[in-house]
Amino acid sequence: MRRFLKGLAFFLIVAIGGIIFWGYAADVPLKDLRTKYANVESEFVDLGDGLTVHLRDEGPKDAPAIILLHGSNASLHTWQQWVDRLGKDYRIIRFDQWGHGLTGPHPKGDYSVAAYVDAVDRVARNRGLTRFYLGGNSMGGGISHAYAVAHPEKLAGLILVDPSGAPDAKPRQLPIGFRLAAMPGVNQLATILTPRSLIERSLDGSVSNKAVVTPAEIDEYWELLRHPGNREATLKRFGTPRTPIAEKDIGAATRAIPTLILWGDEDKLIPVSAAQWFGRIYPNNQTHIYKGIGHLPMEETAEQSASDVRAWLAKNSASG
Repeated sequence: MRRFLKGLAFFLIVAIGGIIFWGYAADVPLKDLRTKYANVESEFVDLGDGLTVHLRDEGPKDAPAIILLHGSNASLHTWQQWVDRLGKDYRIIRFDQWGHGLTGPHPKGDYSVAAYVDAVDRVARNRGLTRFYLGGNSMGGGISHAYAVAHPEKLAGLILVDPSGAPDAKPRQLPIGFRLAAMPGVNQLATILTPRSLIERSLDGSVSNKAVVTPAEIDEYWELLRHPGNREATLKRFGTPRTPIAEKDIGAATRAIPTLILWGDEDKLIPVSAAQWFGRIYPNNQTHIYKGIGHLPMEETAEQSASDVRAWLAKNSASG
């Protein structure tokens, strides 16, 4: 029996050592992340109350302004291809949200929808905007929807790209990284065990156009997740209760906002059927469903999605 227990102990030690060797990933020093992922357009903006975000404000300052919000575990980089295609004619403001990118964790650990909505409002005020377009993908789309409910008078239009927030929009298949982050106990290991292969599998499982799953893209997700505090923030965010906004609480001013809905028909995280719910909430909408595209249309079909945004903006400006 004693020999068995010694053997078992040895096996467990070897197994634990193997897991740590396989998946251990330390935080990346902030100075290294800023050197690699900040650029001349990057600003670290003080929003007041000890709140600072990494932000880029590009394009003509007198052009119509668009604030873009990235999705869960992404960063402002996810919008680069839209900036490349629309940035000469529109003022595009994007920032890393709490617990993401170079912004890092919320100083008070607040990952409620209200905290994210507040950040959008603070950014808009900081940029001197009283009326603007707001767009978001996934989690960022859900925050955009929540902002539209809270501040409809400030929005000239809404751009929802595979947004969260629709009730009963259950994923067909969550990527492994999202599944682990939602598992109590197991998810605590994610603060130190974050193998690059896990990030690769999660990104690969989110998209249908595999051309976007490049080594550079995987490194970007992996390294920015390891910004000091971001992994802990991810766990807190996943552990924060989310209650979808009830239709009865969505007022007429919100429902009247001109809205562009873009969706990949192969989205495994948020099914395309949820587009119908958003279409009902925002009847003044234009909807485009992209065949053979997953959760990130702004990256997977950048040319077409940016063209659809441009056409919708032109039409909306003309009618306004």
